[in-house]
Amino acid sequence: MSQIVSILKYEEGYRDVPFIDTLGYPTLAGGIKIGPEGASLASYIFKDPQQVGDLWMQTLIEGKIFDLKKRVPVAAALCQCNAPRADMLYSMAYQPGVKGLAGFKETLNSIAKGDFSSAADSMLNSLWARQTPARARRQAAVMRSGACESYRGLI
Repeated sequence: MSQIVSILKYEEGYRDVPFIDTLGYPTLAGGIKIGPEGASLASYIFKDPQQVGDLWMQTLIEGKIFDLKKRVPVAAALCQCNAPRADMLYSMAYQPGVKGLAGFKETLNSIAKGDFSSAADSMLNSLWARQTPARARRQAAVMRSGACESYRGLI
């Protein structure tokens, strides 16, 4: 059973008021971009209750999953994944986007072959891992083992 919302809530955190993310985008709730890079927060004068943010996140995830299944390399990888491994791909698609995940060609190819250890190594050898090292280590551990042990007690 998927735990993607719980995983993303842990990884992204939650803020009910808009903030500027580490890449300079106005962002809200659980890492949801709400404006263009460099935009001022002065125009964003609202709050987003967590219940609404969770529903928004779930809706975004469902859209990303739909898009992922249309991309042959990602779909082939997802066919080899149990629920925890699929959640890691969904999480990666949430963070750098569907196009960003599609750029993990070596990782996706390894997953499609059932070589989860190589996939995990490839995940850790990426710009994404250098930008978010703790998240990448947790998610690579799940990809390697097929179990959410690295999230035990966190979600």
